Amino acid sequence: MTEIERGSGNVYADLDLPGAEEMLVKAQLATKIREIVDARNWTQREAAQVLGMTQPKLSNMLRGQFRGISETKMLECLARLGRDVRIVVGPDRHAEVQGHIEVVFAA
Repeated sequence: MTEIERGSGNVYADLDLPGAEEMLVKAQLATKIREIVDARNWTQREAAQVLGMTQPKLSNMLRGQFRGISETKMLECLARLGRDVRIVVGPDRHAEVQGHIEVVFAA
């Protein structure tokens, strides 16, 4: 019988990969960039020009190969695509527990 274990919601953490939280954030940002590019029916070459990167680098990012592409660059890409990007730092939770990073996309 196969045992099934419920995931944490972060596949990178479940696989015990280093930088799991950052990788999840980048995956979410890359997914949103892909959605916008696809909705505009742009080629990767057209999108890369708007985003200020090479087509091969964009292709890698959209395929989940985003090591070497900073979160800042990905946020800049979203801004270039006409999205407002806000970074909100929450209040101190007065806890010994480390805070976390979360990506929330507004409707």
